[in-house]
Amino acid sequence: MSIHLEGLTIRYGVHVAVDELSIVFPRGSVGLLGRNGAGKSSILRALLGLVRPVSGRIRIVGVTDEGDVAKMRSVIGYMPERDAHLPNATGFEMVSLLGMLSGMAPRDAWRRAHEVLYLVGLEEQRYRSVAGYSAGMRQKAKLAAALVHDPKMLFLDEPTNGLDPQARAEMLELVRRLSSEFGKAVLLSTHILQDVEKVCDAAVVLERGRVVAEGSIAALTRGGGRELMLAVEPLGLVLPAQLGDGLQVRREGPGRFTVVVGGDADTAPLLAAIQAAGGRVRSLASRRRTLEDVFLTAVTAGSATGAP
Repeated sequence: MSIHLEGLTIRYGVHVAVDELSIVFPRGSVGLLGRNGAGKSSILRALLGLVRPVSGRIRIVGVTDEGDVAKMRSVIGYMPERDAHLPNATGFEMVSLLGMLSGMAPRDAWRRAHEVLYLVGLEEQRYRSVAGYSAGMRQKAKLAAALVHDPKMLFLDEPTNGLDPQARAEMLELVRRLSSEFGKAVLLSTHILQDVEKVCDAAVVLERGRVVAEGSIAALTRGGGRELMLAVEPLGLVLPAQLGDGLQVRREGPGRFTVVVGGDADTAPLLAAIQAAGGRVRSLASRRRTLEDVFLTAVTAGSATGAP
């Protein structure tokens, strides 16, 4: 299954949260990235039928072409960002009740509740009150609730929010397994770029309700040229900011530079400039472009366009 958005616009009063957005989300696990207020949660709410777009069309290909909200909800498991549990309910009671509310028969809901609580690692705590769970356990309980009706697609809104490093690693491993081993389509909405790099195949970057970058993680981090970390002597050596058409040089500190190599540009002019300035190379190493680099470049360019 894949999600198709066509000309989607969402407004809250005069505020435009999503602005005529058109995109086809890739299959597999996709990271939905953006700063606070970029439109991530609004898109998830529109897909769930919780907000009504001003205009545009929403389709989940493989389910319905007519935007049938009830049908969409039957194949989607949603894990909200905010803490969500039933007062005084145990983990088993909460998850099984949500299964029955999704249309499952009681016995089926009970069986599935046991299965998904075991899957997320709460089998020994399933009869404890969720109100007494740790933050990591409550996040796992929300994930179990999203899985109880065996959805084909998961919407996870900030699933590692408030977790310590150990709990965060466990949650990300669960998300990875759900995609790679169980074949779930995953839409992971977050502002933590490292989480997306660890578990997602592709990413979509939003800024002011518009898409400013999209593609596979490999393609996004490969694009935009290579970066070289250069160390030279003497420490006060000065190099031009631009060398030819494909080399940009940025001073990082005494004797240290970052060199952006565009396309297939030759680095010979760089070495020649160092020699001409009376310096010598101490070290020269390639640096992989990270998703953080992609994100910062994309949102800066998106802000500069003057989007509402």
